[in-house]
Amino acid sequence: MINHETVFPKKKLTPAKVRKFREMIYGYYREHGRTMPWRLTHNPYHILVSEIMLQQTQVQRVLEKYESFLDAFPDFPALARAPLSEILATWQGLGYNRRAIALSRISRIVLEDFHGTLPSSVDTLVTFPGIGHATASAIAAFAFHTPAVFIETNIRRVYIHCFFDDRDNVRDDEIRPLVETTLDASNPREWYYGVMDYGVMLKKSLENPNRRSAHYQKQTPFEGSNRQMRGMILKALTRRPHVTEKEIAHQLQADKAILKKNLLQLQKEGFIKKVRGKIAIA
Repeated sequence: MINHETVFPKKKLTPAKVRKFREMIYGYYREHGRTMPWRLTHNPYHILVSEIMLQQTQVQRVLEKYESFLDAFPDFPALARAPLSEILATWQGLGYNRRAIALSRISRIVLEDFHGTLPSSVDTLVTFPGIGHATASAIAAFAFHTPAVFIETNIRRVYIHCFFDDRDNVRDDEIRPLVETTLDASNPREWYYGVMDYGVMLKKSLENPNRRSAHYQKQTPFEGSNRQMRGMILKALTRRPHVTEKEIAHQLQADKAILKKNLLQLQKEGFIKKVRGKIAIA
């Protein structure tokens, strides 16, 4: 039975309360922990791919793409050799396509600067394209068992629910010391899995505690957005490259001004190139 009561007020966070909090998380995880393929591996490359995919993307969508992506690009050398058009074609359906180009760039950095081995240092990982502090720390925890402190949406939800039941506008810099204090440094990998799974349960069973976060923002609609337009452009170019702007406008039935704006943005970000009036994946 899950206890939704908040029993860990921040001002009274004694060692006994820390133990009780950990027992609650691990108790839930032992009974209800989710099994996912990236949790069954210690391969740093596989974990990197999963963490990049999971950025701003639901687990179910990642499950649909994760193994097929690894089949196509099983390691850093395979990904580094692959043309961007092939990577994007395999990535289709995940959205936020700049993550695919980030993975491609990371693979080349790892081969060229780190002899093909992903570094374990958070400070080094955050220098890679597309990797912020939370992603770097998650990779360090899951691939290298480093007790790195980080906050993501499910972790935030658990700590707001358990430690800030009477507060709105809770900042991450208030949550981070609690994550550090309660973290099971001897087993950060399993600990974070447990916290995340508890957070998923809270979202399903309660009004989302993350609404009380100072950082909470409603996701902007995808339909009709520039993000949707860029995704449509890239999808079209993976199927039929080397087309003119007029041809792609006709194919997508797109407003010419909106199309031009998004083509320029894709070119700026390194997704596409224009040669002698023809557009293709870079």
